[in-house]
Amino acid sequence: MEIVGKIIQVLPEQSGVGRNGNPWKVQPYVLETLDQYPRKVHFEVFGEDRIKQNPCAIDQLVTVSFDIESREFNGRWYTSIRAWRIQQGDTTQQGAVAAAQPVAQPAAAPVAPAAQPMENPATANVDPFDATTDDDSSQLPF
Repeated sequence: MEIVGKIIQVLPEQSGVGRNGNPWKVQPYVLETLDQYPRKVHFEVFGEDRIKQNPCAIDQLVTVSFDIESREFNGRWYTSIRAWRIQQGDTTQQGAVAAAQPVAQPAAAPVAPAAQPMENPATANVDPFDATTDDDSSQLPF
């Protein structure tokens, strides 16, 4: 999956040692999309090599290729977005078109004048519930 946006925050790098004794590093970022209604997305780059290969700075326009993973811990579910490639600028065709052109708003449809009910001159002043009228047109055929 890919997402295009601007880096708005570079969070502190995290590191540690796994159960098997191997060291690990994670660099988290916050990206804001370029949509009409921008969304903020927190993602991480995992591994020292990937962090060095994919440096990012605040206000930089990037295309992030990522995987989404959810896992359960003590009955609760946690979801992470792990970037495996970050390219400088907007490299997707869809994003390039969206960034270059404003979102088109649909044109307002012309409003037709309100329809006036047509009156039948023969029954214009006849009350359909009035039993005193002698007009046969108010009676049902069955």
